[in-house]
Amino acid sequence: MKFTLDMLDWRALAPGVNSCEHWIQWAHRPDADKFSGEIPKSAQIPMMTARRMSIGSRFAVDIGLSLLENYKVDAAIFTSRHGELEKTGRILHNLANEEPVSPTEFSMSVHNTAAGWLTITGKNPLPVTSLAAGDDSFQQGMLEAQSMLSAGASRIMLVDFDGQIPAIYNESVNSEFLPYAVAIILTAGDTLQCERVSMPDEHQRLPLTQSLQFLRGYLSATPVFDVSAGNRHRWQWSRNL
Repeated sequence: MKFTLDMLDWRALAPGVNSCEHWIQWAHRPDADKFSGEIPKSAQIPMMTARRMSIGSRFAVDIGLSLLENYKVDAAIFTSRHGELEKTGRILHNLANEEPVSPTEFSMSVHNTAAGWLTITGKNPLPVTSLAAGDDSFQQGMLEAQSMLSAGASRIMLVDFDGQIPAIYNESVNSEFLPYAVAIILTAGDTLQCERVSMPDEHQRLPLTQSLQFLRGYLSATPVFDVSAGNRHRWQWSRNL
């Protein structure tokens, strides 16, 4: 499987890494430690609205709104492996302890919460979709964007994010690079090429999520970089310089 596209712009947020300059520095440090530092305050979301969001959704909506200030897009795609697990975890904890469940938390525990918040907060009736495909979610969002561009869309915004993971999942989820959000504006073109490549039987799994692997490769200006995808294949990206 191969496809091509162009990338117009990007934004990203994580604790302690909240400016384009900081992200470029991070991209050139392959041994960078896990994210640490203060949770950045929202620049685009009203305070009372931001307080109702999970951290992952707030990051996603904040950088999505930032890009929409400068670009008109035909649709937005949100991808997330865990979605609103932060809120779902609290709901399950309350149920297990026979405690009341917050109606607000319940209503905002669905996977497309961030996508809905973007249209509401931005007062923008934008077509949105939410995808989850395990640790391959970002790349599946790329395929969705490419199909939309092939069908005639001029610009698509892809937002990949994940929030804080409840402690009960620590043994099964690598959370050292959470929470985070990455947003990119995509158009049809051939500057970036992507090809799915079979993996060897034994390979090293990276702690970074796919969108952070992609952002590091893109910002480091290497001609070819890989994005891992589980145990069976990887996505090889190259740029037409």
